[in-house]
Amino acid sequence: MVADSVPPMNRSPIDVAFTLNGLEVAISIDPAERLLDTLRYRLGMTGTKEGCGEGECGACTVHVDGIPVNSCLIPTYQMRGTRVRTVESIDPADVSALLGSGATQCGACTPGVVMTAVWVWEHPELLESHTLRQLMAGNLCRCTGYDGIIAGVGQTLEENGR
Repeated sequence: MVADSVPPMNRSPIDVAFTLNGLEVAISIDPAERLLDTLRYRLGMTGTKEGCGEGECGACTVHVDGIPVNSCLIPTYQMRGTRVRTVESIDPADVSALLGSGATQCGACTPGVVMTAVWVWEHPELLESHTLRQLMAGNLCRCTGYDGIIAGVGQTLEENGR
């Protein structure tokens, strides 16, 4: 049987409730819907970008219960009862060093870079066993060559005494 001739599955919507950037949300979704799509197209969090759709580039990085994850790989139903944080929750003043260091050029990777950088800033103890380059390795960038990203993250760490 050819895939195009297979009738679509009749999946009943399911209800999911979670905290998004500090606010409670409840939504009915298709059970196969990705968190990335729910955030962008249903909840208006368009800062979360799709780069590769395969979990390789990090452009869609968000925090789930404080841990950075690739939202393109996670079904939304798994968010029941969790805390999700997107780039919209970040104060632009907190990431100004990224702008000044040349870490942002075309902007495709920027939301994921910001979310990973915030995680590093919130967990400076990680730098006892990892370098900044290692911690930021899940975020691919085609424009910057990474030096600006590492410099901006490092500058913010220094400015905040970490």
